[in-house]
Amino acid sequence: QFQLVESGGGSVQAGGSLRLSCAVSGYSISFLYMAWFRQIPGKGREGVANLGWDGTARYADSVQGRFTISRDNDNNTLYLEMNSLKPDDTAMYYCAARTYTNPDPWALASKYPSWGQGTQVTVSS
Repeated sequence: QFQLVESGGGSVQAGGSLRLSCAVSGYSISFLYMAWFRQIPGKGREGVANLGWDGTARYADSVQGRFTISRDNDNNTLYLEMNSLKPDDTAMYYCAARTYTNPDPWALASKYPSWGQGTQVTVSS
């Protein structure tokens, strides 16, 4: 089984930027379907972005045009570049992964068997 470790969260003012990282060990990221989710207390996990092994990216409407998901195959790391951050983006952010097929729907958390521990993002107004 492989492991996912997120980093890069923090506190930022509205309009600012952050880049989250998810380091993958035990499996090549080139062959994984990966995603970023976020969760606020009392709510379910919300799909933010998904990246297939072929490079196809999909985004939630709420982050389209502001967030970019990408990966570095050499460093086996997934990224989420977040720009123009809003207070509504405040949440715990998780990376998730699965093998073999891209989940459908991509934003359903139960479709991903592997998860990181999360990194907190706080955006103040």
